Amino acid sequence: MKIALIGYGKMGKTIERIALERGHEIVSVIDVDNLDDFESAAFKSADVAIEFTVPQVALSNYRRAFASGVAVVSGTTGWLEELPALKKEIEEGGKTLFWSSNFSIGVNIFMAVNKHLAAIMNQFPNYNVEMTEVHHTQKLDAPSGTAITLAEGIFENLDRKSAWAKETETKPTEMAIKSIREGQVPGIHTIRYESEVDSIEITHDAKSREGFALGAVVAAEFTAGKKGFLGMQDLLKF
Repeated sequence: MKIALIGYGKMGKTIERIALERGHEIVSVIDVDNLDDFESAAFKSADVAIEFTVPQVALSNYRRAFASGVAVVSGTTGWLEELPALKKEIEEGGKTLFWSSNFSIGVNIFMAVNKHLAAIMNQFPNYNVEMTEVHHTQKLDAPSGTAITLAEGIFENLDRKSAWAKETETKPTEMAIKSIREGQVPGIHTIRYESEVDSIEITHDAKSREGFALGAVVAAEFTAGKKGFLGMQDLLKF
């Protein structure tokens, strides 16, 4: 499969290595200094472009790839307020975007466990819930996209919570998400239910970027030849 890379930081380089190890060809690499290459023959030859950049340019990158007829797999977060309009644009225009706040298989298992636990805890109103997420200092958005996705999974299953709040909840229907930025931490997400008598805690602790990068390449393999807005639920089926 022919893959283009949009963004060539640490994640882009890890994705490149894993894609090559899996027998794919990298036909184009686009970064801040060669944006005109979106119109190049090399970029247009790609089956899929994998995009990991920053929220300020993500949507522009998607649209430039779409204009060149290339499907996109992206893990850039921090722009989710634009998601409903973008989904409509993709469906109406016959474009392809596989987007996920987190491509790690382990994180997506954790997301499924999170939903199941929230459904159980819905029966026990004496437990309050909060979340803490820890990432490296280069991560710009807070809370993380993964934390927001986890929060949405809780709200779907826990009737007493319906919105998240940064750091501290201000009313009973909110869930606090505490964000910590330190060192080179790839990502830690902890969900804690606490009552007066005990606490219940689940955590996912990423050891490196490898899991995220592998998941992105697997998603690209899945996305090639498909249309519409896709996500990890389409790939993993749980």
